[in-house]
Amino acid sequence: MLLAVLLFILVSSLAASSLFVSQGTQARREKEEQLLFVGDQFRKALLSYYNSIPPGGARALPRSLDELLADQRFPVPIQHLRRLYLDPMTGRADWRLLMANGQILGVSSTSEQSPIKSGGFSRPYEGFARAKSYSDWIFRLDLPS
Repeated sequence: MLLAVLLFILVSSLAASSLFVSQGTQARREKEEQLLFVGDQFRKALLSYYNSIPPGGARALPRSLDELLADQRFPVPIQHLRRLYLDPMTGRADWRLLMANGQILGVSSTSEQSPIKSGGFSRPYEGFARAKSYSDWIFRLDLPS
């Protein structure tokens, strides 16, 4: 009888443990999907900013993320990004910025955690399959040469 009780406790503990791990993995997968969505929003906002040419001006990229929220190059500011999103992996707006000549070309998470997702990425993110960490998922604007 005692052996049956101990066996029951062991099986219950293992089941609860696997459920906890499964829930943690699922939560992380959801954060990954959110990161892909948010990163794509940043990439689209950078493209919108780049393609919006003010009268008498030239193509440019923002020098800060705030410029995506209110593009002051126009008489009536343009909003390229709805809001400054938090990094789902860190819970903070601590994005790593990919800069060139003082202008933002892309953003990435600051998380060094290894991704769960390793394939099935859509264009232009196929390269994410080789990423060692979320910080390698760079949502960048590829400008014509």
